Amino acid sequence: MNGANVSIDDLVDLLGRWASGRGPLYLLLAARFRALVDDGVLPPGTPLPPDRTLARRLAVGRGTVVAAYDLLQQEGRVTRRQGSGTRVAPLELPASRSADSVRANPLLLHILQPPDGVSLLTCASPDRPPAVLAEAYEEAVGRLAGIRDLGYQPAGNPELREAVAAYYRGRGLPTTAEEILVTTGAQQALTLLSGLLLAPGDTVLTQSPTYPGALEVFRHAAAVVRPVALTAPASGSGPAPDLAAALRERPSLVYTVPTASNPTGATLPAGERRRLARLTGEHDVPIIDDEVCAELCFSGETPPPVASYARGEQVITIASLSKVVWGGLRVGWVRAPAPLVSRLARLRAVHDLGGEVLGQVAAAALLRRLPEIRPARVRELRDGHDHLCAELAARLPSWSFEPATGGQTIWVRIPRGDVDAFAQVALRHGVAVPPGRSFDPLGGHAEYMRLHFLFPREELSRAVAGLAAAWDAYDGTRGPATRPPLVV
Repeated sequence: MNGANVSIDDLVDLLGRWASGRGPLYLLLAARFRALVDDGVLPPGTPLPPDRTLARRLAVGRGTVVAAYDLLQQEGRVTRRQGSGTRVAPLELPASRSADSVRANPLLLHILQPPDGVSLLTCASPDRPPAVLAEAYEEAVGRLAGIRDLGYQPAGNPELREAVAAYYRGRGLPTTAEEILVTTGAQQALTLLSGLLLAPGDTVLTQSPTYPGALEVFRHAAAVVRPVALTAPASGSGPAPDLAAALRERPSLVYTVPTASNPTGATLPAGERRRLARLTGEHDVPIIDDEVCAELCFSGETPPPVASYARGEQVITIASLSKVVWGGLRVGWVRAPAPLVSRLARLRAVHDLGGEVLGQVAAAALLRRLPEIRPARVRELRDGHDHLCAELAARLPSWSFEPATGGQTIWVRIPRGDVDAFAQVALRHGVAVPPGRSFDPLGGHAEYMRLHFLFPREELSRAVAGLAAAWDAYDGTRGPATRPPLVV
């Protein structure tokens, strides 16, 4: 796709007051470009001005433009090649328009406009509501007559806040309802926390690979996201610095998915959780413990949250019912010190005055039935996991992966080429896969992909057959980075 030619005068107008925020100029410039690309204002293939030319027009040093372009290249939003300059990266799938001619955000393409006849291994979330959800809503409807409230509840429905607090107390973590904020899914929890805790230029430490939705939130806040190794250093140091060393650089936040991780399905051992809580406490750095998949451990036991090991109040826990029940139930929460919850509630009130009450009352009913819901869900996932692993071992023996300890996904490595290029071949064979660099804050892990095991056995087998056919057709070349759809 050639894209549109945008004059430098028009581009400067589109950038607007990009430098008016706080933080390093290159982050502010990259953030504005990111918005223009993601909103489709700068379509795929659009050439961007040379570094020196744009720097002169913006009255900044060339290094500012180079750093902004390099960051966008790491994210897969632009491509840079000697001789052909810098261009907006192509999409993984052709962009299309809806009936009202509004261009879809390319990062949401697979969610807003699912392609026909393609097995979507990009979105790891249940594809149908369970029967228990309808039962919970029936119970919630029956309880509406007893509610005497305006319905505007920025901190969340009181019944659900108490149910979430009781859930944590049941896991051995003393919690009151005042320490709970209900959100529209865990994604809103991340967005609110980012808005409250981060300023442009602040550093966020994350595992790599990690949940890409969190990376997008932190980038939107113009934060600098750095990979870090959470486990204690071994004899050979890896590509990411150890947590203890990274914390000495005074980051603003640590984000981790320690239980049934998205994307690897791995779980951090108790000793490493204790070390994580101790080190962040010693440096007084807040840490977000993302427990969205925590109830999906194949062992049947949910490990204690990181906050259980903390002596201070620096650990913030977020979770939702989107994976254990259904993504369409947009209910999540934050567990944090009461003063922070109060500040988050005031921030949320500015945005939407609070969530829809009926769904929250239904969520409270679901939490009370969690001991009944979880085992059946875990059995289903374990069966899908084992079937996918067996199919991959039989049809694609050269691919490598570690079996998951829980969750919904495994992390798979191909032996040659990169997944950006392979994903294009896979699409032609009816399978959409998310490239690994979407899960890396620096755009690495190009030879990896995340595969979920949520489909029924027959559909998983068809998807692996499509991947095997695509692998036979793939010549191992490494392609230019594309912008993959946002994956969950």
